[in-house]
Amino acid sequence: MAPCGLYCGACGVYIASRDGNEKFKAVMGKLYGTKPEETECLGCMQPDPPKKLYGFCETCKIRNCVKSREFYSCHQCQEWPRGMIDNFRFATGIRVMKRAIPLWRTKVAEHGDERGSIEWARAECERYHCPSCGNPLFRGAQTCRACKNPVADDLDGSL
Repeated sequence: MAPCGLYCGACGVYIASRDGNEKFKAVMGKLYGTKPEETECLGCMQPDPPKKLYGFCETCKIRNCVKSREFYSCHQCQEWPRGMIDNFRFATGIRVMKRAIPLWRTKVAEHGDERGSIEWARAECERYHCPSCGNPLFRGAQTCRACKNPVADDLDGSL
């Protein structure tokens, strides 16, 4: 789980790395401006030293803030939202964080910390499926790779 609410399980870079999908790594690298061989990540909160951590995640101010406060997520911070979120590099990410962290807090309030975090992750997993065909999607998807229907308006908006 990414501490900022950008659930790693819906991240294209994470999915491409997890699945060893070189073609998808190239697509994601082109989107983010990195070489395919640099476009790898196994989640931003891996134990130190991380095995594969994407450059954007490695230098992420939000990730570093959470770690420095010894939290595992922004939902634990009473100062959220902080300026780091509004200054995040990608508009899609800002929209997702501002939706996801309040949801995470709600799930924790309902179920307790561990169970609430699991329920939040489950909700994020369920969210990233095509409403037309049920195919899994990645965060920021504009169209479903399986049925080609547009999905951006149902998910995170246009890039």
